[in-house]
Amino acid sequence: MTPDPIPDPELAIIADAGRRFEGRTAIVTGGGTGIGAATARRLAGEGATVVVTGRREAPLQRVADEVGGIAVVADVTDVAAWERVVDVATDRTGRLDILVANAGTEAFGPIETTDPATWRRVQQVNVDGAFLGLRATAGTLAAVGGNVVLVASVAGLSAAGDYAAYVTSKHAVVGLARAAAVEWGPAGVRVNAIAPGWTRTEMSDREAADLAESHGQSVEDQWVDMTQFLPLRRAAEAEEVAAAIAFLASDDASFVTGHTLVVDGGGLHVDVGGLAF
Repeated sequence: MTPDPIPDPELAIIADAGRRFEGRTAIVTGGGTGIGAATARRLAGEGATVVVTGRREAPLQRVADEVGGIAVVADVTDVAAWERVVDVATDRTGRLDILVANAGTEAFGPIETTDPATWRRVQQVNVDGAFLGLRATAGTLAAVGGNVVLVASVAGLSAAGDYAAYVTSKHAVVGLARAAAVEWGPAGVRVNAIAPGWTRTEMSDREAADLAESHGQSVEDQWVDMTQFLPLRRAAEAEEVAAAIAFLASDDASFVTGHTLVVDGGGLHVDVGGLAF
């Protein structure tokens, strides 16, 4: 007798969740690749109409076609672009329920050699982009008691050397989520943040490749090195982070606001001093 095939765990996660977002509309920024694309697939798989935004048309359109969503090319640092995205969402579906502010960028380098223009660009994309998204969606989210998930990072709760621009921006995103939660709570709008650790995405794979080259080893060996002290001993898949985002965006988290959900394989719980033993 031939055994049944092992189910795809990604599809199983979606199937188990049901249709929590049926009839709802979501905007996902940075939706063409990585966590953003995985989130678009997850929300759409549970019934949402998803508006995916970003600066590159081709990957956005691929994701939109895949999930039956809407692609809008937009720069999150542009006020007018945000107005256009919200208009498209509400004109096409009549409502807006969820904002996932995922678009981000990073920069490496010590503080003393970081170019001020580079510093400003990281803050503009990561912090201003989230702020402008909140600003643009406030009224439409309040009209339906919607919610927001800001994608921060474990770098918003801890720090690493030569990473000040990114660390500072993600700390600000966590603070923005808390401030917005307090401000918008009386209107029935929830705002949370999510803090992923190492996640296999296009951006992190580039980082791993750069490090691997400098260390003279393969990319996969570099990933082993980067995750060796995590309790789960591996990076997350984008779909695992998307599942956590979907939880925060769903009614299952109806009394959760101002929270930062850490999805890092347990890394923040490791006693760095104890690694010597």
